[in-house]
Amino acid sequence: QVQLVESGGGLVQPGGSLRLSCAASGSIFSINAMGWYRQAPGKERELVARITSGGSTNYADSVKGRFTISRDNAKNTVYLQMNSLKPEDTAVYYCNALIGRRWREGVYEYDYWGQGTQVTVSS
Repeated sequence: QVQLVESGGGLVQPGGSLRLSCAASGSIFSINAMGWYRQAPGKERELVARITSGGSTNYADSVKGRFTISRDNAKNTVYLQMNSLKPEDTAVYYCNALIGRRWREGVYEYDYWGQGTQVTVSS
């Protein structure tokens, strides 16, 4: 069993900062990619940032220059540093991971999701 546990959400004023963390645990052979998605009320879920096992990163245009994604491989943890926050960043943020799990002679990939953490940016 694999679990993703998120933390770091909360209420912050415009221009402020937050750091989200997501730790993966369980039966893990490899982590191919980890990322963050967000969903605001009445809106579709969208990719915020993603980082691959090779260190390549991808950001939504709306957060480039403000958010930074990083990983601590020893801890199976991904972080999202969010600076210069805006009210439009308000959403539930979900951690996502593409994880390889070994069973017998094979390795099978699966897409895991965290429970989500609320980020509210308001004055």
